[in-house]
Amino acid sequence: MIASVYDFIASPGFSKTQLPLFGCAVPAGFPSPADDHLDGPFDLTRHLFRNPASTFLARVSGDSMTGAGIHPGDLVAVDRALRARHGSIVVAVVEGEHTLKRLQLRAGQPWLVAENARYPPLPIDPEAGLTVWGVVTHVIHSLADSQVVV
Repeated sequence: MIASVYDFIASPGFSKTQLPLFGCAVPAGFPSPADDHLDGPFDLTRHLFRNPASTFLARVSGDSMTGAGIHPGDLVAVDRALRARHGSIVVAVVEGEHTLKRLQLRAGQPWLVAENARYPPLPIDPEAGLTVWGVVTHVIHSLADSQVVV
């Protein structure tokens, strides 16, 4: 078996977060006149966590996944109820250490692959197995530090 998942219990303090949602999509191409109305409250928890009882947030350290848009300091939503598949970005345990990588299956053997050319792909010994803690479903990162005031 290439993956195992441990039970995860959500914190009893887990609560819903609702924010106002702008009533129309914001174009990322040619600007159009703004539509200045808001829809009803948007439940951020439902949007980020399909399975709230099995989902947790983790802060990212290191730069091995920058090619996938995941940067140091970002938060990732990790769903333990989802089954990891070829191409999934996962939180895995390798030799007792947690890592965030893309899961690939090559000739039936699992590999953990970074999204940064500085890091080589890591083949997983079938004898040792692979422990996948969960599948990354969302990335949250702040643009505040990268904004330039003009």
